[in-house]
Amino acid sequence: MRLVFLGTPDAAVPSLRALVRAGHDVELVITRPDRRRGRGTQVSSSPVKSAALELGLQVGHRVSDIEQVDVERGVVVAYGAMIPTSVLEKVPMLNVHFSLLPRWRGAAPVERAILAGDEVTGVSVMSLEATLDTGPVHAMQQTDVDAKTASELTSELANLGASLLLKVLSSDTLLSNPLVQSGEPTYAEKLTAETFHLTPTMSMAQLERTVRLERAFTLINGRRTKVLAARTTSDAGVAGTIAQVSGEIALCGIGGALILERVQPEGSRPMDAQDWWSGVRLDVQHAEWA
Repeated sequence: MRLVFLGTPDAAVPSLRALVRAGHDVELVITRPDRRRGRGTQVSSSPVKSAALELGLQVGHRVSDIEQVDVERGVVVAYGAMIPTSVLEKVPMLNVHFSLLPRWRGAAPVERAILAGDEVTGVSVMSLEATLDTGPVHAMQQTDVDAKTASELTSELANLGASLLLKVLSSDTLLSNPLVQSGEPTYAEKLTAETFHLTPTMSMAQLERTVRLERAFTLINGRRTKVLAARTTSDAGVAGTIAQVSGEIALCGIGGALILERVQPEGSRPMDAQDWWSGVRLDVQHAEWA
């Protein structure tokens, strides 16, 4: 099938590679423009652009470029922007979305599933509409969330989605008979800095889930410290204080504590929590987190 592919992050790459391996003609890849990363002046390509160039595919940065190619269908995987109605009217598109629709429509379905404590999530292949993740679904596949981190779960869903996409494209029945979404929609709102802020007022479950997003941080005596790995315990102290529990560093909260395993202090490198504690030389009687 002659296709145009739209995607940007690492999570979209498995679908692009799967389409090429399966023999589909990907006439054009549309991805978000190169951008500056970090504090330097150099710009870098999106993971999808890098993969497309490696595969010898034509790459563009404007959705309007689709009008210049002759394709039967489009495939969208985490592109990062809405597709205009005018384009959808010319080229029907499939979207690989990382949730069991209509649950977690929107920008951050994987992270919201983790934060909500969902036991299962999955991937949906739907027909794209101009409205947000409302299109009829051709196929879905679920998986257990377990204690997976956001990157682990995203990687799993990206591979599941690639396989499911090929299944839909190879089946006239699935391709021609999508089902209208059923159930109560929920919306995966965009993540903000505050989403990742660990505070003593959060439950142990909330703390553990936020750490699994892999961007968690807290303020220790006013200094921002990233929490890269941690686990919870039922041993409780005074909420907002820091204690040593069996030689380990514990952020005391409501009904338990968060045992730090790996951290990254502001302006420093990642390190084991005990090494950080030995170097920071805080007095536990005056150490606080907020």
